[in-house]
Amino acid sequence: MSVILPPSIAPSEITPEEIWQSRRRWLRLAGLGAVALGAGGLAPAWAANADESRDALPATANSDYRLADKPTSEKDITSYNNFYEFGTGKTDPMEYAGDMVIRPWTVSIEGEVAKPRVFDIDDLLALAPMEDRIYRLRCVEAWSMVIPWVGYSLSNLLKQVEPTGNAKFVEFTTAMQPEHMPGLRAGILDWPYVEALRIDEAMHPLTMLVFGLYGKVLPNQNGAPLRVAIPWKYGFKSGKSIVRIRFTEKMPMTSWVKAAANEYGFFANVNPDVPHPRWSQATERRIGEGFFAPRAKTLPFNGYGEQVAGLYQGMDLRRNY
Repeated sequence: MSVILPPSIAPSEITPEEIWQSRRRWLRLAGLGAVALGAGGLAPAWAANADESRDALPATANSDYRLADKPTSEKDITSYNNFYEFGTGKTDPMEYAGDMVIRPWTVSIEGEVAKPRVFDIDDLLALAPMEDRIYRLRCVEAWSMVIPWVGYSLSNLLKQVEPTGNAKFVEFTTAMQPEHMPGLRAGILDWPYVEALRIDEAMHPLTMLVFGLYGKVLPNQNGAPLRVAIPWKYGFKSGKSIVRIRFTEKMPMTSWVKAAANEYGFFANVNPDVPHPRWSQATERRIGEGFFAPRAKTLPFNGYGEQVAGLYQGMDLRRNY
């Protein structure tokens, strides 16, 4: 499967203010019909089981990022989550995240960049064309999903601030809203939640800035109003509800490395040959197929080896887990 690097976006190509100011109203009015028209009059296969309660987020299907796998149902994707700010139970995010405030929302980009900037969520929505991509999501608990994400390559955003030659890593920080996030009162992690990537990983076209799923805006429990998705890594690397992106010269101390470095390494590439200290990662169970369904073999790099294995040439992937 070929991967096409996204082009840089010149300032002259950025959506005019009068258009992006009205984008939210357009999204509400457009509905899933706009997605169908963009696909040549045929609605995506996932549209039949889509929840109609959230605003539509029209996108064009990107054939370079389509899997033959059947997408996990929207019900399962939105009700079985890890988002410890709301609790450690899989249904806690669905139960408690509805109170999280997602408007207004800004994202600060700082650190080793020539043009630090604060982006409003509407700026980010208008920055690049929305694409519908179907990605696998694999978690260290040995379960997986197939999710139709909506967004665009993160590199479209990162190029806007012109990283300097000292920028070697990209750090993501999740929002803290203590009044709406009961999990913050637990000492599970040293809040706020921080994750990071090497800059070449962050700039890879597969690394996605996500604003929606199943053709609609993200539900809070899945990381609204924006998150990242890195499909060849375990799910904990994909920061949710991001408020800050920082470029650094040195490898950041991420939340799970700080809490349990022997269990959750910085790179967190899906590797069936590296077991978690308490369970094997050699097989996985697809959410929604039933507890007694046959387990599938875990694929190296979650099946994206052809695209990303070259990023790690010469590295010991057992040591750099």
